[in-house]
Amino acid sequence: MTDFTVLVLPGSFAASVAVTLDVLQAAATLAPRLKLARPNWRVLSPSGGAVPLSSGMRLDTAALPRRQRADTSTWIIPGLGLDNAQAVTAGLAGADAQRAIQAITAHAARGGRVAASCSAVFLLQAAGLLAGRRVTTSWWMAAELRRLEPRCNVDADRMVCADGPVSTAGAAFAQTDLMLHLLRTRFGAGLADAVGRILLIDGRQAQAPFVLPAMLSNGNELVARLMARIESALPQPPSVEALAGEFAMSQRTLSRRVREATGRSTLALVQSVRLNRARMLIESSRMSIEQVAGQVGYEDATALRRLMRKSAGANPSRYRRTQAGSP
Repeated sequence: MTDFTVLVLPGSFAASVAVTLDVLQAAATLAPRLKLARPNWRVLSPSGGAVPLSSGMRLDTAALPRRQRADTSTWIIPGLGLDNAQAVTAGLAGADAQRAIQAITAHAARGGRVAASCSAVFLLQAAGLLAGRRVTTSWWMAAELRRLEPRCNVDADRMVCADGPVSTAGAAFAQTDLMLHLLRTRFGAGLADAVGRILLIDGRQAQAPFVLPAMLSNGNELVARLMARIESALPQPPSVEALAGEFAMSQRTLSRRVREATGRSTLALVQSVRLNRARMLIESSRMSIEQVAGQVGYEDATALRRLMRKSAGANPSRYRRTQAGSP
C-alpha cells in the first residue's frame, strides 16, 4: 500500500520538492528504529520521465496513470514556484497543470486526501476542492485565492490548515510544516516528532512573523501609498478615518479596496506596518521593549507584547534572542 503520492509539475520549486522527499526518507529511516510503521511513497508527474524543477534541477518520475483507480494514499503537491497572480493564471493553463487538475479532481471524488503548499494550493482551487473550507497559502497570494474562490475561508496567518481531506500550507518552506503535519496525522506524533528533531525542524504555527508589509501591496499603488503614509507618520499613525479622508474616499470604499488587494482590513494593515517597524527595532537596536513600543505608537510595552503574541504567536523578546550575533 502506498501512503503518499508526491505529484510534481514541471518548474516546481526545487526546495519544496526536495524537503518533501527528504522528510519522507528520514521518516522511513527512523521508523524501524522506533518500531513504527515505515511510510512508503511514489513520485508522479503528468507526463513522467525526468521533470525539470527550478534552479536547473531534474527529478525522475513515473507518469500519472491514464486510468486512475481509487487509492488510499495522500496526494502531496509541492510548491509550483509561481509567485504572483499572473504567473499562476499562466501556469495553470498549461497542459501539464490541466492534466494534474483532472487527476486531483478524480482522486478527491473517490474520497482521496490531498495536500499542497504555496502556489500549489491554486491547483486545489482549480480542482474545486476549496469551497467551504478553511485554507491557507503564501501570505502575499491570499487575496488572489479569495478572489478566485470567495466561498473558502483563507487564513493567511496560519502555516498549515487542515479541513477534512484537504490540507494546505503557506509559502514554499511551509512544506516542511505540512510534511510534519501529514506524518503526524498518518503515523502518529512519535514519528513526526522524531523526524523534526533529527532534521532540526519544528511545526511552526503562524506565517505572521514572516510577513513583510511592503509585499502586501502586491503591486497595488493605493496600498503602497497607504503603507508609506503610515510608516512616515510613526509613532503617531493616522486613524482609518483620517486615511480615508486623505485619500479622498469613504472608509467603506477604502476598506473594500484594501481588502481586495491584501485580504486584510485597513486597521490590520496599519497594525502590520507598526508591528513590522517594532520587529525591526527589536532586531537591530539595543532599545528596551518599552522604548520600542513608544517608537511605534503604543502606550506601553504590555500592549506591544499582547499584539505580537496575537499576530505572531511570540513575545517581542523572541526576535531579540534570535538576532544574529546576539549575546
